[in-house]
This record gives sequence, C-alpha cells and structure tokens, in this order.
Amino acid sequence: MSVTYTFVLANSDSRMFRVSLDSRPNEPVLERPEWTRLAHCQCSNCPLKKDRVEYCPAAVDILPVVEAFRDENAYQKVTVNVEDERRRYEKETTLEESLRSLLGLIMATSRCPILGELRPMAIHHMPFANAEEFITRSVSLYLLQQYFVKRNHGEPDWNLQGLVDRNQRLQLVNQALWQRIHTVCKGDSNLKALLNFFSMASSVTFSLETQLRKLESRLAEEGADGEC
Repeated sequence: MSVTYTFVLANSDSRMFRVSLDSRPNEPVLERPEWTRLAHCQCSNCPLKKDRVEYCPAAVDILPVVEAFRDENAYQKVTVNVEDERRRYEKETTLEESLRSLLGLIMATSRCPILGELRPMAIHHMPFANAEEFITRSVSLYLLQQYFVKRNHGEPDWNLQGLVDRNQRLQLVNQALWQRIHTVCKGDSNLKALLNFFSMASSVTFSLETQLRKLESRLAEEGADGEC
C-alpha cells in the first residue's frame, strides 16, 4: 500500500511524492549531501554506529522533499491531493501544513529505529491532522497496543508512560533533523513543517494530561448532547 501526495503551487507547478507503507522500494539514489551523513548532527539518542552506518536513514528518506521545497515560503497557498487505495483527500492550505503532513508520514515509515515506532500511525495515516486529532490517534493506537499486550499475557501500560517516553525520544530526533536541514534551506517551508511536527510531539510529552482532560470534557459534552 502507498500514499501519494500531489502539490499544486500557485504558479501551477506540480510536484508528486509516493510513500510506501509496506517497505521502501528501490528508488533511484539521489546524490547524498553532507547533511545526510549519520555523523552530521547525529541524534543524541541514536542507536546507530557511525563506523557501521554512513548515512542517517531519516535524512535520506526526507531528502527528496527537502530538496524539492528548500527555497519555498512556508505560508504560500497550495492545493494538495492525498490519495491511497481507500480514499482521496484534497485541501487548499499552506505549504507548511501540507509538508508537515507529508514529512510526518515519511518519518513514520523511515528506516530510523526510533521514528519507526510511529509506523502504526502511518498505516492509518490521516492527512492534515490537527493537534487534537494527533493526540486522539496517538493515545488510541497506544492503548490498543496495550490491550494486545494484556491479551498475550504481558503487562500493559494503562498509564501511558511508554507513550510519553516514546515522544521524548521523538523530540530529540526532530530537533536533530531540524538542525540538519537548517543550513541548506533558503526558504522556511521545510523548517516550519518540522517545527510544527515537533510541537505536536511535544504536546504528548509536556501536556498529555491537559490534552486528555480537554478530550474528556469534549466527550462528556457530546455524550450529553446525544442524550438530549
């Protein structure tokens, strides 16, 4: 299964990216710049070894998108079509929001051992998700995983501590990726997209309880409306 993003810019320039959700196909290898080397701004929590792995998997995976939009303004309006084998989305939005959605999907399907923890989110990809939707999906999928842990006689984590810990790891990766591309992007589209994604991951780490209380309140209100 794959997801295809097609960007149509204001000047009618069209750019398409296809992301495989199953495994990375053997795509043509672009010339790999210095910032994609593992040793360049390597994540402080990276489990890979520089003497064994030459290039950062996540950097290599996002390279085509970074190169395509490195000179673009984050707030320009674009029309984005997102299509998979089940449905199709279309939205007129800023380049920043659409890139955050695409980069988030690419990173979640990356060969990076830390970002790869997000693969369940990628399988059920929701383009253009806002912060509340991100929290809802993150928590829901994590709790489903814990249910399967319990069903297989393991010890489930109903307190969501593992989810918080995972997003702390992701924050370090996001920060390092931002540092990697900071010096090579003349425009701010890629940078702001990564910062936006970083902000959403941070909300799980620093304000998860607050976010859950908001969701609890909203669900209670919707339940009360339903009873009327």
